[in-house]
Amino acid sequence: MNPALPPAPPLVILHRDAWLVAIDKPAGLLVHRSPLDRHETRFAVQLLRDQIGRHVHPAHRLDRGTSGVLLFALERDVARRLGEQFEAQAVDKTYLAVVRGHPPGHGRIEHALTRQHDAYEFLPPGHDSAAAQAAITEYRRLATAELPCRVDRYPTSRYALLEVHPLTGRRHQIRRHLKHIAHPIIGDATHGKGAHNRLFAERFGSRRLLLACTGLTLAHPVTGEMLTLRAPLPADFTCVTDALGWRDALPAG
Repeated sequence: MNPALPPAPPLVILHRDAWLVAIDKPAGLLVHRSPLDRHETRFAVQLLRDQIGRHVHPAHRLDRGTSGVLLFALERDVARRLGEQFEAQAVDKTYLAVVRGHPPGHGRIEHALTRQHDAYEFLPPGHDSAAAQAAITEYRRLATAELPCRVDRYPTSRYALLEVHPLTGRRHQIRRHLKHIAHPIIGDATHGKGAHNRLFAERFGSRRLLLACTGLTLAHPVTGEMLTLRAPLPADFTCVTDALGWRDALPAG
């Protein structure tokens, strides 16, 4: 930990039992150390370990810019069982996203994605990193808005609030799929549109990726009981949804 940095605020714990702990990951926090972000000194794995005094094992990924439910196991065997559930697509994942444009009221995106690897992953000889993997995302539109702002060649700008359910777990799947249907997420510097990102920064003070994991539902890997984990939208997200008049459109709970 860099001694020049102020102490990090405690992570919000959404659930804890003898085998699992779930946190509400803030946007901007890496899950674990990455060679691509060598200058970073804070990671969810490290902060949670220090906070509860135990080693933790992340069960899934959230992009750095994505906030919301992040689940950890407290034992390696439990982490393995959780991983098997995620791999088998047995975990229901719910996200909220603010996107450019007005997509249809609901949709199913079936678009194969090439696998994206971490720089430190071992790839066996002959591995084809360009091979595409099946990927499916479903969404429903919760609300729309139109701002009297010219972006690109249009005199007004349209945006929508989506509830998104990725049925597979490819890296950056939601961001890549929404870009594929020409409705990229606002605040996405890689897959989005800079002009719209700048508009939200200037008009609403929003400089984050407007994507949040608001819920996970899965079978507890030890007890077998169904477990539902939910995280509220953070203030830097709701300030945007409120400004766009979407408070009543947000799902309850």
